Amino acid sequence: MRGPRIARAERAALVGLITGRARRLEAERSLDELGGLADAAGAQVVLRLLQERPKPDPSTYLGSGKVATLAASCAETGADVVVFDNELTPAQLRQIEQVVGCKIIDRTQLILDIFARRAKTREGKLQVELAQLKYLLPRLVGASDALSRLGGGIGTRGPGETKLETDRRRIRTRIHAISQDIDQVRRRRAQLRERRHKASVPTAALVGYTNAGKTTLFNVLTRSDAEASDALFVTLDPLVRQVRLPDSRELLVSDTVGFIDRLPHALVAAFRATLEEVAAADLVLHVIDAAAPDRDRRITAVQQVLEEVGATDVPLVEVYNKCDQLTPDEYRRLQERDPTAVCISALRRLGTDELIETIASRLALDLRRITFTFDPADPGERERIARVYRHARVLEHEARDGLVSIVADVPRRLLARLDRAPR
Repeated sequence: MRGPRIARAERAALVGLITGRARRLEAERSLDELGGLADAAGAQVVLRLLQERPKPDPSTYLGSGKVATLAASCAETGADVVVFDNELTPAQLRQIEQVVGCKIIDRTQLILDIFARRAKTREGKLQVELAQLKYLLPRLVGASDALSRLGGGIGTRGPGETKLETDRRRIRTRIHAISQDIDQVRRRRAQLRERRHKASVPTAALVGYTNAGKTTLFNVLTRSDAEASDALFVTLDPLVRQVRLPDSRELLVSDTVGFIDRLPHALVAAFRATLEEVAAADLVLHVIDAAAPDRDRRITAVQQVLEEVGATDVPLVEVYNKCDQLTPDEYRRLQERDPTAVCISALRRLGTDELIETIASRLALDLRRITFTFDPADPGERERIARVYRHARVLEHEARDGLVSIVADVPRRLLARLDRAPR
């Protein structure tokens, strides 16, 4: 009896272009990252190709001679799909596919495919589908071959076989419907944020380049077990968990989707409802892979996305993760460069106590011991007593001569919200 048939991994060829003032080392690193993306999409990289040109060819991106060389190399290595490290125009996609004779996709389509694989909740799937349809819409002309594939694989996930019958009108109708659903998600998130604001629970949002260790840190801070692995875009659906510090102080921590260099604008737009959690947070924790060779490029990529979602005004703490992988000299240079940064290893739980104290300080969670005096006969005063119990840690409660005296440890950020000067 034959066993179940195991699907063969797609064989991928990676293509990059060095143009203008770009350096080969940067292009090599970008192609390495593209290889990681291809691996996350379930492909096996069998060919890498880099070409230097003053600027991309408007027709075939690489130039006709190099495309012919690519076709021969793909035939020799048995490549099923060619992945370009930049976004291609519809005309370039068609021209290259005609010469090479196998599936051609670009970096944007590859990232969209990975997001389609990772999305688990209805909200995540809606947001990915919206981004894919917006990407597909201008590429319908002459794309009948690409849309008629039934073999599956990279670039065909998400809306799935519904692509076979799509036209502009149907796609626009679907985009409109999904946008309405996502607007409902946005309103629901806004209501939850308002509720948290009324409860005076501060929120810290974790952001960072994909695979920087955000989810590992999230699990350490919240004592939860969200999926974390050494892969790209494992966390797609946002998570919010409560953190209770040893002295009973509370805050909420949210884990967000990882960012990446040249994150497709369609994805940023589609995930705006989710990324608004970052813009509305009281504090942003930018988790940085301290050991990444292209650390500065990754920091810049995250800053660009934060600008795009309107989160640049939120107070930010740079958290350098994986510091245990640095040499003593690298660690010293990092501290000299940015003395305010927090260096940790989330995996080994090194430096996390210092990080928690930094978070508490930046969120004004530090406590002041206050003595309040109230007149319980006044309904307004009774409401204030309830507010103190709700937002502070009460140490003493004494009733004498018709008055109530309460001694409580109050987070500094909540003093004004208690709406009464202490006596």
